[in-house]
Amino acid sequence: MRQINKVAVLGSGVMGATIAAHLANAGVSVVLLDIVPNKLTEKEEKNGLGLNDKAVRNRIVVNGLQGLKKMKPDPLFSKDYLLRIEPGNFEDDIQKLKECDWVVEVVIENMDIKKKLFTEKVVPNLKKGAILSTNTSGLSVNELAKVLPDDVKKNFLVTHFFNPPRYMRLMELVPCKYTDKNVMDTMSVFTTVRLGKGVVYAKDTPNFVANRIGVYSIFKAIYTMIDMDMTVEEVDAVAGEPTGKPKSAAFRTTDLVGIDTMVHVGNNSYEYLKEDEERDIFKVPEFINNMIKKGILGNKTKKGFYKKVKEDGGTTIYHYDYKTGEYKKNEKPKFASIQAVKQIDDPKLKLKTLLGSDDKASKFAWINMRDTLLYTFRRIPEIADDILNVDNAMKWGFNWEIGPFEMFDIMGVKKFVKRVEKDGVEVPEKLKKIESFYKYEDGESYYYDILTETYKPVPMDKSNINLNILKKKGKEVEKNSSASILDLGDGVFCLEFHTKMNAIGASVQSSIRKAIKRAENEGVGLVIANQSKQFSVGANIMLLAAGIAEGEFDEINLSVKDFQKTSMAIKYSQVPVVAAPFNLTLGGGCEFCLHADAINAHAETYMGLVEMGVGLLPAGGGTKEMGLRAIKGAELLGTDVSSLIFKNFENIAMAKVSFSADMLFELGYMRRGDSVTMNIDNLIYDSKQKVLALASNYRPSKPAINLKAPGKSVAASVKSQLWNMNQGKYITDYEMYMAGLVADVMTGGDVNAGTLITEEYLLDIEREAFLKLCGEKKTLERIQHMLKKGRPLRN
Repeated sequence: MRQINKVAVLGSGVMGATIAAHLANAGVSVVLLDIVPNKLTEKEEKNGLGLNDKAVRNRIVVNGLQGLKKMKPDPLFSKDYLLRIEPGNFEDDIQKLKECDWVVEVVIENMDIKKKLFTEKVVPNLKKGAILSTNTSGLSVNELAKVLPDDVKKNFLVTHFFNPPRYMRLMELVPCKYTDKNVMDTMSVFTTVRLGKGVVYAKDTPNFVANRIGVYSIFKAIYTMIDMDMTVEEVDAVAGEPTGKPKSAAFRTTDLVGIDTMVHVGNNSYEYLKEDEERDIFKVPEFINNMIKKGILGNKTKKGFYKKVKEDGGTTIYHYDYKTGEYKKNEKPKFASIQAVKQIDDPKLKLKTLLGSDDKASKFAWINMRDTLLYTFRRIPEIADDILNVDNAMKWGFNWEIGPFEMFDIMGVKKFVKRVEKDGVEVPEKLKKIESFYKYEDGESYYYDILTETYKPVPMDKSNINLNILKKKGKEVEKNSSASILDLGDGVFCLEFHTKMNAIGASVQSSIRKAIKRAENEGVGLVIANQSKQFSVGANIMLLAAGIAEGEFDEINLSVKDFQKTSMAIKYSQVPVVAAPFNLTLGGGCEFCLHADAINAHAETYMGLVEMGVGLLPAGGGTKEMGLRAIKGAELLGTDVSSLIFKNFENIAMAKVSFSADMLFELGYMRRGDSVTMNIDNLIYDSKQKVLALASNYRPSKPAINLKAPGKSVAASVKSQLWNMNQGKYITDYEMYMAGLVADVMTGGDVNAGTLITEEYLLDIEREAFLKLCGEKKTLERIQHMLKKGRPLRN
């Protein structure tokens, strides 16, 4: 396996710059090159610069890098990672390719331009044995390989990133007929482990796998919309979450990607897929060509199939009427079948329920799915060798919750065939023979191999721990409706919670304490993890709102005390506890992580103590813990505690949420010894390894005593700043009051500086402050607003 330590990215447009950014996220040194400008800008002329000045010659790349700072969503884990990217140009810096282990070309999607760059610039400067790849989204890798020398051909392939590279998991690897297997293996491991990608092996066919199927599905939706006389808005109401696809559905996805980009893929398919039985589907409808002529390109032009208009003190959304070429106000279409599936969380059950209905939405969903699945079945082995690559491509590249062949199984292959034949549509003979595409037997998962017409084991990497498979193997040792305890092997247990959005209630807390006891008695440590859409959104505030409304403050006090007890059980367990957060990790979910011996977070972890948004303060030990860390940090460093209190106070008072796991180090939520996993499939395995490493030399500790309280003088200092912010209208009176309570708890309450306090004392005053806020009318208003509107109320 080769080492990749330095990478050159050729082309600094949006795609090239964001690929460079994600390589920097992974800790890789990057050289980013582009062409030399042939003309000065007005500003450069005013500054007296000439075409030979470095600032001018590197302008295109520097502008690309500056653009990264303004992009939303942010392509960088941290702005500091820009320092890992070295800017340059094709004329002055091309020799730097000799230092690079991998060179990825990301210039304009034009065969002649790419070939010229390879022959004139890249090949003469390529390091011996370096890997060369192109990020083309559909040009032939074998055609590009023709201009390369034999010793370069064997190191050449397609590495197709999806946009935006940081967030889109799919990496399509496409070899040319000369590519060395070792090169494919190296790129597979590197992109999977270092870049966190999901690798799909594609064939050298136009638009490869994901775009071929995804764009077919969208174009089919457009033509079905026209045939059924539906609107853009009506189609998106069906073609998103109800059918196991992302919320962006068909037309919002097109706006996001760019209407011109979608048209490019369609035209590319129509031009090169001359033998495709459904080639005409890729013909771009005339109304879309007219949209492009008018400059209606999607989000990048602020209008596409949808546009937002600020009016009447708010934002109104309009959709494009393809019949008139005008925009119409969204009407929120109501279909009975869609209303029925809104109450269902399981995407598989959603799909079955939708297809079992008989209204217009259900009929649209069936036609679009029927034809997409038939089209996909016929593409094997043309675009990929097996169903695994296709299902993964659609889940990782288009954010489908369910892959096409998984959809077959949900409906039942035989039932699907019968319904298609009833429609008078031709069914491939091979499809009629299949019972299911996936099955589970004798502790092993299998997939149906269409080429050999046999079942084969689903390849499993030892670093991919799948909790559902462990359950099938009988490794679930205890469970209730809210959580499960699983045996990960080697004496390590896993506590998985599985409530709605993984909200934390009494049942989850009880399960955590049971899991800790089991690990203490029967094993060496515990991982707190799950494999849902998010780690946890925190405590169940709906139950809290009901308790406040009923005046059940004694019960709330006991509930909060139980929460604190669970956090302390995590912190002072007799065996190491590692938390494995990912995606949303808010409120109580964050507090549990803060009390673990270590955090092993997925790179995309959005964690924070957000209770202030609902009129509360963190009371599962979160406020206590941030105060405690400031006190201990100051003692360790021999510095004044005030600055550390201020920093940690801001996290809570401003409800700061990390935009990446790396940012958690900056916020002080993650510490030295904590770690980040790039590939989400490896998260639980990596966390287990961390438990085992800690277990070999573990020394449990006791709740802290003899802490020197920062005292009311530090709290007063914080409150004076809050008063200034209030006077400047930056925070409301109530926000000033809430934040003041946070300052009181973190500094030890109404005591003088240096007063000796304990961790238990901090928990008591944290709980007292929480109850005080529960008794305030404005807190209940905030909670109710969040439950109703899904966003904070600033009262």
